[in-house]
Amino acid sequence: MMNVAFRFQAISRRASSGCSYNYNVWRRVPLRSYSSAVSPLSDTLPLSGIRVLDMTRVLAGVSPYCTQILGDLGADVIKVEHPVRGDDTRAWGPPYAQYEDPSKTGPGESAYYLAVNRNKKSLGLSFQHKSGVEILHKLAKECDVLVENYLPGGLKKYGMDYETLREINPKLIYASITGYGQTGPYSNRAGYDVMVEAEMGLMHITGARDGAPVKVGVAVTDLTTGLYTSNAIMAALLARARTGRGQHIDACLSDCQVATLSNLASSALISGKKDSGRWGTAHPSIVPYRSYKTLDGDILFGGGNDRLFGVLCDRLGFPEWKTDSRFVTNSDRVQHRADIDGMIESTTQKKTTKQWLDLFEGSGMPYAAVNDIQGTLNHEHVQARGMVTEVDHPACGPIKLVNTPIKYSEATPGVRTPPPQLLVNTPTRFWGGILEYSEADIARLKEEGVLS
Repeated sequence: MMNVAFRFQAISRRASSGCSYNYNVWRRVPLRSYSSAVSPLSDTLPLSGIRVLDMTRVLAGVSPYCTQILGDLGADVIKVEHPVRGDDTRAWGPPYAQYEDPSKTGPGESAYYLAVNRNKKSLGLSFQHKSGVEILHKLAKECDVLVENYLPGGLKKYGMDYETLREINPKLIYASITGYGQTGPYSNRAGYDVMVEAEMGLMHITGARDGAPVKVGVAVTDLTTGLYTSNAIMAALLARARTGRGQHIDACLSDCQVATLSNLASSALISGKKDSGRWGTAHPSIVPYRSYKTLDGDILFGGGNDRLFGVLCDRLGFPEWKTDSRFVTNSDRVQHRADIDGMIESTTQKKTTKQWLDLFEGSGMPYAAVNDIQGTLNHEHVQARGMVTEVDHPACGPIKLVNTPIKYSEATPGVRTPPPQLLVNTPTRFWGGILEYSEADIARLKEEGVLS
């Protein structure tokens, strides 16, 4: 216990000196939230004092999502970008958040970039130059975590591979996120979410029962890999507090996608049989358990047992279905799936979704409207939980962002700072405080094209 306590004290001392280099720039940004929660205080956040070097490019959206999670939890994230064009996602639009200053050129800040880069600081730097690599080496020495998403071996020629940086900082936790991992026959393939969804089983089980395989509506393999990797990084930080050593984390989309096949993979492994394919919103073993058309949309019911099926029958106005020999048990209903689903949908189409929601309120029956994205973001429960936040962007004014989802009793993670702008000068305190560079050094590096 003494070693663990000492480690966190050491982090705290370093954070109070080096990590505060951008404090005056970023703490002045007012944060407004739709919830009643107070603005997050950095010194109460779980990862306060942890410094992250974010060397991710958007070959996979998973990587900036991973480092954003760390930033939400209080880590000080330094995002390394190309000194001229920045992260590729800055150009992924429309839509864009428009600049308030009409004299400022360009379409604005892309919504895609804004989605995965809050709570970070941008550093425009080229490591094609030897001087750029020297800067990164100095940063790596002062960081707790490095996250990168280059193909295996891609950073070795710059001296930014794990083996090199381990010699510089043995405590460094180095996370590599790729499409197919550091080993295996596909390790040198570039991996995009949709390709991995296809090859690793998810696309095959997604879509209508009689339809073609489709990708999930968001890049879910990217997102789950980001979650797995951020979790692995935090576990490695705990291990380092115990052992004093860092380590290399090998995370990839393909492994995480196989892992998230979950019960379907288990069923296939145990039975040795082919899976049952796509089911749309339906369930292979429970009926009724799917969405049904209403007069103006869709509603989903989950009749997970005989009692809930009875509630459904009563609220729909057909209590006699409960004693129909075709529907008495779940096994009966699975056998006569088409009959009961057809009867339910012919009924739900007679009222609006809102009318059905009101009718089932308080029934104990699992039910839900099928909302679009705007309907979700304006949902009363989403608003009450503070899942939409507004922050003042220095160039675009007030912008709305999705908030971090986890609530703590002793801390308030959230959007402390907006996603950083490109080509906004990094404060001198950063160079003098962490890297001990003078203003003359900075001027020279800018002239050489190393810094933006």
